[in-house]
This record gives sequence, structure tokens and C-alpha cells, in this order.
Amino acid sequence: MVGSPKIVKASGEKVPFSAAKLKKSLLHSGAPADLVNTIVQKVTAEVYEGMPTRKIYKRAFALLRGYRASYASRYKLKQAIYELGPTGFPFERFISAVLSHLGFQTKSNQRFRGKCVSHEIDVVATNGEGTRLIECKYHSDPGKKCDVKVPLYIYSRFEDVLQNGGHRTGNHSEFKPGWVVTNTRFTGDAEKYGNCVGLYLLSWNHPPENSLKMRIDRSGLYPITVSPLLSAKEKQLLLEQGPVLCREVLKKPHLLDQIGISKSRKNRILKEFGQLCAVNANSWMD
Repeated sequence: MVGSPKIVKASGEKVPFSAAKLKKSLLHSGAPADLVNTIVQKVTAEVYEGMPTRKIYKRAFALLRGYRASYASRYKLKQAIYELGPTGFPFERFISAVLSHLGFQTKSNQRFRGKCVSHEIDVVATNGEGTRLIECKYHSDPGKKCDVKVPLYIYSRFEDVLQNGGHRTGNHSEFKPGWVVTNTRFTGDAEKYGNCVGLYLLSWNHPPENSLKMRIDRSGLYPITVSPLLSAKEKQLLLEQGPVLCREVLKKPHLLDQIGISKSRKNRILKEFGQLCAVNANSWMD
């Protein structure tokens, strides 16, 4: 947009501020159009040259939260995925929990004997169609992308397992194409290589019409870290008890009692989670 102030992305790249992009991201929260238009007008009036995108996000988030927590939660999804860190293990649990909810039998950190060496695979997901070997690449830095070395390395590990033939933790169904899942983005070369060798790449924005973000929004399989009603400590306590999805807490509301949540706050949190999960979970795999 001509004349728009330049804002600074997490990667350090400077780009023109786009009210249209802000509006699009806010609409994904489920907020009504009139509220979105009001927020866009307020935020646009406050944008200045060199403003970090994280400040724009925080301002829009605060305005959404003042209207309804579930809208703010959906808008916060990207940050919520980063809050599954600082290690990659909670992200692996999140991917495994989502697939389990969809009817897959999942196992984490399984060791397979390859033709040359043994390999530990982050998530092994099996259903009637076959077995998927899934590697999860979590990054705590929003500006960091998965470059071509990531699918190159993972593809070589999958191939070593396949060449050994049949050592599939007791399951004899055929392997489906391997997955590489990341919470950030792939570079162009990484996507090109993955497509060439038959890997399935899933990132925050890829594939364009079926990305990680879009799958979560469609299915309502949100991580508990999206909630603005829980403190960082409370989220960590919940994760330590096992659940990683809002949907899991709805099935075991007593877990909120166990971490010291008051009855009134518990009701608000469960209401928020109910609003977030009120969609078709099976659409995650569409």
C-alpha cells in the first residue's frame, strides 16, 4: 500500500503495513465484521514507522480480548504454539494428541532399526490406511525458518528405516509418505525438495489451503496455551498433568481444580474452551 508506514517482522524484514492483512487475520478469530472494522481502524491510527509487528499483534489482541476471550484465543494461536516450548517435546505431544483425537493410534519417540543405524521418530501414527512417520521441528524463534537441510536430513532417516523393511514396532501396515511438521515456516527450497521426494510438509502457512493454522482453526483442536484466562504458570501445570488440548480439559474439568483454579474462573475457562471447540474436529485431516 503506497504511503503506508514500514513495519518490522520477527525476521527483521521491513514491509508496508497492510490494514487488509490485519483485517483478514482478525476475521479468522470469528469476531463479527463490525468489531473487526472497529479494531482495524483503531490499530491503523496507532501504527508508526518501524513499529514491530508483535506490538501491532498485542494491541489487536488486547482489543479482541476486551470483547470475548475465545476471539482473542483464536487470534493468539501462533503465539500459543510458541508457548508450547521452550523445548520441542510439548509440540510433539500436541501433534500426537491431535492425531489421537482423530482416531490414530499414536506413539511418541519410537526407535526404528534402519539399514545402517537406528533412528528415534518423534511421532508414529497408524490407522487403517497405514503408518505415518512424523518428525516435528519446533523453533522458539518466530523469525527462524526450516531450510532445505531439514527435509534432506529427515528424508535420509526415513529412507534408512524403509530400506530395512518390516521393523515397524509390531505393525505390518504399509508406510505412508513421511511427514515433517514445524511451527514456523519452510523456505522455498525446503518445500521444493519435500515435494520432489514425496515428503508431506506441514507448517504454519503450508500447504497454502491446508496449513497447520487452517487445520487447527477448522477443527477446534486448540492447545491449552491459547487461553488468555490462564497464567503462564497455570498452563505449565496443566501441561505437566498431561492434557495439551482444550478439548481434553473439557473432558477432565477437575484438572483445573487440581491446579488451584477458583470455581468462578473455572467456569469462565470452560466456557471459553467450549466456544473454541464448537467445530468439527475431524476436519483437521481434510
